[in-house]
This record gives sequence, C-alpha cells and structure tokens, in this order.
Amino acid sequence: MSYLRTAILLAGLTALFMGVGYLIGGPDGAIIAFFVAAAMNFFAYWNGDRIVLSMHGAQEVDEQTVPELLHIVADLAHRARLPMPRVYVIDNLQPNAFATGRNPAHAAVAATTGLLNMLSADELAGVISHELAHVRNRDTLLMTVTATIAGAISMLAQFGMLFRGGRRDRNGGIGAIGTLLMVVMAPLAAMLVQMAISRTREYAADDMGARISGNPEALASALAKIDAAARRIENISAEQNPATAPLFIINPLSGARMDNLFSTHPSTENRIAALGRLEVQMGLARSGGRREQAGPWD
Repeated sequence: MSYLRTAILLAGLTALFMGVGYLIGGPDGAIIAFFVAAAMNFFAYWNGDRIVLSMHGAQEVDEQTVPELLHIVADLAHRARLPMPRVYVIDNLQPNAFATGRNPAHAAVAATTGLLNMLSADELAGVISHELAHVRNRDTLLMTVTATIAGAISMLAQFGMLFRGGRRDRNGGIGAIGTLLMVVMAPLAAMLVQMAISRTREYAADDMGARISGNPEALASALAKIDAAARRIENISAEQNPATAPLFIINPLSGARMDNLFSTHPSTENRIAALGRLEVQMGLARSGGRREQAGPWD
C-alpha cells in the first residue's frame, strides 16, 4: 500500500508540475516539465533524504559526540525491529525532530539541539519512537519525495511569475490569469496534496510510537512541550523551506496550528487526547494480566 500511495502522490505532483509548465510555455512547456519532473522524481527517490537534511543543516553524530541520544535510538530501533538509522543533530533552538529516508535500511532520524536540551530522557524516547514509527510505516519516503517536489513546484511558480511579468504586453488578461494560477494555485495544490496524507500519518505514528516506547504519557508530555516552544521560537530553516514542514513531529512554522484543512499537522490537543485513550487501553491490558505488545508487528 505504501508503494501505491507513493505512486499516486508522485503522479499528482507531476501533473501539477506539468500544469505550471504549460502555463509558462504552452504544450512545449508541459512536455519539458514532464521530463524535468520525471528526473526529479528519480533524483528525489535516491537523494531526497540528503536534500532535506542539507536544507536544515543537519550534522551526523555518533556515540562519541552524543552518546545518550545514540543509545536511545539504538534501543528503540531494536524494540521496533528496525535497522539502526543514521542519527543527525540540527543546531536549532526550536525543539523538533523528523525522520527521512527511502526505506528502513536507509533511514535517518534528526533532532534539534532545542529538543535535546528541553526534554527528559523518557520524553525524548517518545519522540524518537514516533519518528521510528514513520520509518516502520515507510512514511519517510512519501513525505521526503513530497517535500522535494512540492518545493520545486513553488519555485517553478515563482519563476513563471517573473517570466509572465516580462511578457505582459503580449499576453494581456489571459497572461495575468495564468500568472495568478501559477503563483497561488499551484503551490496551494501541492500543499493540499501534502496535507491529505500528513494528518492521518501523525496519529498513526503517535499510536505506534507510544507502543514502541511503552509510554504514551511521555510522548504526550513531549508533544505539549514542543508545541508550546514552537509557538515562541522561530525555525528559520523551516520558514525558508516550508514544503518540509510536514516532516516534523510538530509544525515548525510560525502559522496557526488549528486542526483544519490547511494545517500541516492535526491539533496537538487532539493528539494528546488520543494518546491518553491509548494509555488507558494499555493500562487495562496490563491490569488484565496480558502483556501489552511493543507494536502491532509482534
């Protein structure tokens, strides 16, 4: 199913890319955009994780540099029956984290310095478990490729605005409408494609992550702290690359976090409530004498 979702998503984003190309250069522009999009899809599949990590200035770390973090990731990856991912740290005061990579064998987990400084060990384990759940569900391929292509659509739309602006005398009113569609509708459509899958995947990763760590309460506490801090602390690299926002555990952008059509994530309050219900379920399972499973794959 993950491969089908990825194929549908790439087809939709490719169609958007071709549409912008058509508005810029007509049929020839659409054909050129198709081949460019095909090349970008291939490149994003193999190199999207490196692109995203580079956008945020992530630096790979090891046991000599951040031993506590590496031990947490290694323990949780073992519980989740995943290969040990590469671990990165982002020098950013905003507490946040994301995972990337085309599959579990080529995954990476990135955490900001703000996250490492703010959370307790249990809360940090909850966040890492959430990110490993994305790896387990293969969300990382879907969202990394989406972020790369959606960002390219926005850049192409901006180029189209400049291109159309220089030809205003030749295109008249239709040119102005085309410019408006490129600048506003194309990036908006790309964002909506991202949002269509981002919200449900966060709930699923919260649930699986809490089962991996065995501590829904710690993850809920971490979400509350990250959300409150993200409202106050700007994430400059995310603001410069907004297409990558859905990758993060909490929306890193300065916009409102309402649980509506245009939000990159479900509301934190709803996610915490869902984790509270899971905590009750896990408590009932333990009190009933049955071992709570570490995850649905056991």
